[in-house]
Amino acid sequence: MAIDFKTFLKVAPLVTQVRKPILLRGRHGVGKSQIVYQLAESLGLPVVERRASQMTEGDLIGLPSVDAGRTAWNPPDWFKDACEQPVVLFLDEVDRATIEVRQGIFELTDSRKLNGHNLHEDTLIFAAINGGEHGAQYQVGDMDPAELDRWTVFDVEPSIEDWLEWGKENVSQVTWDFVNQNRQHLEHEGEFEPNKVYPSRRSWDRFDEAANRAKLFDSHEHDTAMLFNLATAFVGFEAGCALQDFVLNYERQVTVEDILDKGDLSIAGDFGINEHTAMVDKFDASGVFSDKLPEERVGNLANYLVTLPSEVAMKLWTLLGNGPLENTVALHQAKTSDGSSVSSYLVEILRDSDD
Repeated sequence: MAIDFKTFLKVAPLVTQVRKPILLRGRHGVGKSQIVYQLAESLGLPVVERRASQMTEGDLIGLPSVDAGRTAWNPPDWFKDACEQPVVLFLDEVDRATIEVRQGIFELTDSRKLNGHNLHEDTLIFAAINGGEHGAQYQVGDMDPAELDRWTVFDVEPSIEDWLEWGKENVSQVTWDFVNQNRQHLEHEGEFEPNKVYPSRRSWDRFDEAANRAKLFDSHEHDTAMLFNLATAFVGFEAGCALQDFVLNYERQVTVEDILDKGDLSIAGDFGINEHTAMVDKFDASGVFSDKLPEERVGNLANYLVTLPSEVAMKLWTLLGNGPLENTVALHQAKTSDGSSVSSYLVEILRDSDD
């Protein structure tokens, strides 16, 4: 069973503390490499990364030399580093490596050494592959039971929330808003047609970097034709079309300030459940509930909350509860502009859910 990244980050330290090698299996572009780097950063360790698919046997085990009639193996610099200091040794695309390289990795995972050179006692071994349940879609080699037995295998399937949490600090607001409100375009879920470009978590990151470098998000009058051409190259035609339509209407997007400061609910009057859910996600992303809310904002929030579908209202209420307690108390006691009680509305929702 596949797990999301949040779960993996909780479980992985139980494996690394006993210095066992970890193998991540999952689809391409989901962020396997990023999660290894994130874990390494949390442990305060540098990452030594090598693509096993591009290695020869000599790249892995080093080259021999003769000294006083004895043959010695000189390890490559990257492996020497992993022997002399604690690092995260990350071997990517292991299932695309030659059989000779994989046999060397077999020894490495089994005994933590190669040709007599031992890894540092605190060095950690990670690897990533596209195999497992998704293996049929890729030109990769199968790993036999003895090979897999040397690894601690995690099948990873990150959630959309994993990407949205990561994206708050790593992609532009336009890209984040688009993916949040068009989640079906984050990545392709079905079978892959040959030679067709599909969106992935990695390709959205690459697109966003290119669009930002070209300053395509800086102007209020976005060059949507240029954005479409760029997006299509990175994430495919369907996602590119959807992004172009989204950006054309982006300036009419409802902001956190529209609701909390202006109290203008008319602009959200034709919202459906998906748009309201996206609005609550904007509240979350903005961090606006992490501090005490002024009285005016509490009143405007109360007016908005009682217009929401029940499941979205409870999502907003739960989100508010993650912040200071006084915000929850103030909203619970608040009255709307027509005199309605927020607490009564919440009780009604809970009563209906029990029925």
